[in-house]
Amino acid sequence: MVQTRGVAAAQGRFWQMHDPLFENQERLSEALYSELAEELGLSQTTLLQALEEGEYKVRVRADFSSGVRSGVNGTPTFFINGTRHDGPFDYETLVEALREKAVSRATP
Repeated sequence: MVQTRGVAAAQGRFWQMHDPLFENQERLSEALYSELAEELGLSQTTLLQALEEGEYKVRVRADFSSGVRSGVNGTPTFFINGTRHDGPFDYETLVEALREKAVSRATP
């Protein structure tokens, strides 16, 4: 799935591919990838070839490893000024956490 988004990103369509993949996690397959590629006007041949050759595997592993080193163990994960936010992630809570960080940075 992640490699599929890499192919889409290379063709300027990352988010257009990301959202339907996320919404259809229970039916991830080459058939779905091809279907979405066609809907988005992406080259199905390029997509399937990149998946078969593992063109984006190195990048995916590097991104995954970076997340692990940063303390990411699931999604969503939010960082505010380099500190992982472990509280709820609804809008109001995140805004309050941002305000608190802004105040703490402004206060010597």
